[in-house]
Amino acid sequence: MCLSAQYKQEGRNLKKFTGLLLVLAMLACLTACGNAASAPKALPAASPDPESQFGVDLNINIDTIDDYLNRDDVAYRDMRMLFDPADYAAIGGNADLSMTLEGFRIVPYPYLASLSQLPVSGAYDGETLYTLTWNEDGSIASATPNYVESPIILEELFPKDKAIFLICGGGGYAGMTKQLLVFLGWDASKIYNVGGLWAYNGNHGVELIKYAEDADGIDVYATWRADYAYIDFSRLHKVS
Repeated sequence: MCLSAQYKQEGRNLKKFTGLLLVLAMLACLTACGNAASAPKALPAASPDPESQFGVDLNINIDTIDDYLNRDDVAYRDMRMLFDPADYAAIGGNADLSMTLEGFRIVPYPYLASLSQLPVSGAYDGETLYTLTWNEDGSIASATPNYVESPIILEELFPKDKAIFLICGGGGYAGMTKQLLVFLGWDASKIYNVGGLWAYNGNHGVELIKYAEDADGIDVYATWRADYAYIDFSRLHKVS
């Protein structure tokens, strides 16, 4: 092969190699951009609103929760009972859990620990995992496990290696849950009181009850849609 032909062939090879490098660079860029676009936004540290009675979070709350759903780094918990005996209708609430949010597991706070004084009558006073006492300022003074399994249940339902988002009807049960967990050693900066679902206006609600006026004259209880953490106290072992 003459030198000019050799130079031409080497030039063509160089162009092919350069083109291949450009294609690889573009693919790498597209992959990086795709990963950046799909990565969830970083969670701000929990920041309770000092003006909120229950410490609802300033950043992640019932108005912004739709932006923080379906994350693998978050444990989502709804702290209400399916049918609460407390008279929440007296304060404009709903004692029945008529709606929850997508991805939230229902873990009723009244089954976790004894209740502090509620603003309504008829509160649940049955079995609980823990018995609490309180200081004069309303903070927890002691939390005594009633069952051998109590710490295990709490650690499985509220994993310490994830952020924990708590909701309820008006914010109270969520606030009580955070107070309990922090007292027992959970990291307060990773626990968010998202607030009360009674004020939710987003697009990710899961309807559990359709009342008669909207369901051909009968109440429809679709509780099978709920991801419910059932605690069978009769199978637990009392602390002696």
